[in-house]
Amino acid sequence: MASEPMKLGERGRGRDGSPRVVDLRLYLQLHVFTECMEREPVEAAVRERGAGDPGFEGVLYQDLQDPRGVGLLVAQEDPAYFATGLRDLLLGAAFRALSPRREYTMTGRTYSIGYETDLEDVLLHRTRRRIYSPEYPWAIWYPLRRSGSFEQLSEAEQKEILMEHAGLGMSFSQGGYGQDIRLACHGLDAQDNDFVVGLVGPELYPLSAMVQTMRKTQQTSRHLDRLGPFFVGRTVWQSPAPAAADKV
Repeated sequence: MASEPMKLGERGRGRDGSPRVVDLRLYLQLHVFTECMEREPVEAAVRERGAGDPGFEGVLYQDLQDPRGVGLLVAQEDPAYFATGLRDLLLGAAFRALSPRREYTMTGRTYSIGYETDLEDVLLHRTRRRIYSPEYPWAIWYPLRRSGSFEQLSEAEQKEILMEHAGLGMSFSQGGYGQDIRLACHGLDAQDNDFVVGLVGPELYPLSAMVQTMRKTQQTSRHLDRLGPFFVGRTVWQSPAPAAADKV
């Protein structure tokens, strides 16, 4: 007997509680470079692409750890752009002179948990508001891989652990210290990581404190196989924030 095709999609709930499934998500990819002796040509190339290519959007960072380093974060709903339009930009003269730090390359996608009633906003718009906010010039990006012990827990135990983690993130957000971005990267990461996490905010210290505080949660202290490397950057160029910038 033939089995039914697997149904893929991001799941949520309608306002009346009925299940919803949509085939929408936003992909993000971070590229990091060194040997950038002059930032101006790189910034000019990104600005020119942003002005001339309506499909291009992203953020250009200065690397906190490397005085010769820059990072380019690009967001797209169609992942094919990373192998076409973005490829053309990175093979251009401005980036060709730089040395890529491939250990920092991160690719992830937005996802739903299953209870969201605003699926389109969660999947497409919320992340954009956060990474493009002029109020959040600082960013920390890092990948992580959960250990097998987490997958062996019951659904109720997993939910409790994730709620602890989410509650701490919400407390930082409500205090005005920053916002977090969580992306799935299963099968998209060269090191077989599970997630990419971004922390963005007005100041660097609260983002560092958020990482420190998260170390005490059950998920981080007991159920992570690895964490990092960490890219820390400050924005020098970003796409315009969406119109609904007051909603985080």
